[in-house]
Amino acid sequence: MIVSASYRTDIPAFHAAWFLARLAAGFAEVRNPYGGAPYRVWLRPPEAAGFVLWTRNIKPLLPELAQVAARAPFMVQLTITGYPRAIEPRVIDAEAAIAQAKALRRDWGPSAVVWRYDPILVSSLTPLERHRSGFAAIAAALQGVVDEVVVSFADLYRKSARNLAAAGRRHGFTWRDPEPEEKRALIAELAAIAAEHRTRLTLCTEPELVGAGAYPARCIDAERLSQIAGRPILAREKGNRPGCLCAESRDIGAYDTCAQGCAYCYAVASHERATQRIKALDPEASSLS
Repeated sequence: MIVSASYRTDIPAFHAAWFLARLAAGFAEVRNPYGGAPYRVWLRPPEAAGFVLWTRNIKPLLPELAQVAARAPFMVQLTITGYPRAIEPRVIDAEAAIAQAKALRRDWGPSAVVWRYDPILVSSLTPLERHRSGFAAIAAALQGVVDEVVVSFADLYRKSARNLAAAGRRHGFTWRDPEPEEKRALIAELAAIAAEHRTRLTLCTEPELVGAGAYPARCIDAERLSQIAGRPILAREKGNRPGCLCAESRDIGAYDTCAQGCAYCYAVASHERATQRIKALDPEASSLS
């Protein structure tokens, strides 16, 4: 089984010590966020076939990645958007994240890191033109570092819409969901920019926007992990929602445990509560929840 760490929280940024302790123990306990029974995810071979690390800041885990690789091959989904602080108040600067991507490429090879420009939020602070220019600047800085960039438009679920509305009132910005024609046009432009910098643009669960140089994404990517490992990593396709082409995985994170404070976040109902939970977490606990 491929282990996802984690699309529910930023484990490398905020829970690196906990993750390393769980690697040493060989397992993590996960409480089903939808009310199901808790379950155990094994973090050692042969049960753990590979790791996908999702983060905006790999720095706390960067010196310890050899411990991860000793268990199973890993890849990093590294989000770099460069949005204003009103939208991403505690995310590291794009320049720092780009430096991390370069370090991952240098130390772990050309397949180790995938850039995520995700989610695309169209707002009065981040209009369409800002996405074109900001994306182009990051793509240029990452030329020769990454071979894939994953994009998607913001899905504003109830709690993320509530947090975004609060941030908009506090900082005086508005946002909107672009029309389908606008989305297709922007994706075509971003795909062309990415191609100029030898990067393939893929779409995370946006099948209606595929085309014009944009391809479906596989964020949990057994093929990439196989390239890294130098041997086949076998996992059936089992997406999390319609249109998702990810390989089957088990996620070991927990909602409401990330303190990046992103205004559009679907994984945090209360940024204040998440910060308190992080402070209270025992790094030796078997579970993040």
